Amino acid sequence: MLHVALSARGPRLGHYDVARTSFRVLPTDQDIFRHMNNGVYLSILDIGRFDMLRRNGTWAIFQKRGWYPVVVSETISFRKSLTLWQRFTVESRILGFDDKAVYVEQRCVRNGEIYAQAYIRGRFLKRSGGVVTLEELLGAVGPVPASVTVPEWLLQWGKDAALPPTRAAAPSVWS
Repeated sequence: MLHVALSARGPRLGHYDVARTSFRVLPTDQDIFRHMNNGVYLSILDIGRFDMLRRNGTWAIFQKRGWYPVVVSETISFRKSLTLWQRFTVESRILGFDDKAVYVEQRCVRNGEIYAQAYIRGRFLKRSGGVVTLEELLGAVGPVPASVTVPEWLLQWGKDAALPPTRAAAPSVWS
């Protein structure tokens, strides 16, 4: 919750700027191998995304409209371990959109070096029900600059990783 309070004081960002959020590995972040637990990375990335949305102004826009973000799919690659008391920064940026989702890249960086990198595919839902369309989203935050594009391989990953819609059958059958 401290990060939530501090993000209100952080420097303002443009919608597509890189947000940098500082962290330190705490004893409760460690697993039995004495490095930061894989699941903790995902929780910390959540905080980094919230900080980005708050500082780039989109959180306030979404709150007024009754919208909220959800993660549809995510993937993370680990390069080096983060250990107890190490400081690191989560770098977050919006890569762009497809017709249903927003794509975000996040990195865990220490001393300018990438330790982990994640890609997140998310959507925005309406508290009143339903999904925020791309047209509604861009109508609220403004047009996407031409320089903002999602790599083709990431768009394909988004399609390949998708589960059936919530109203469709999704039986758990192992082959």
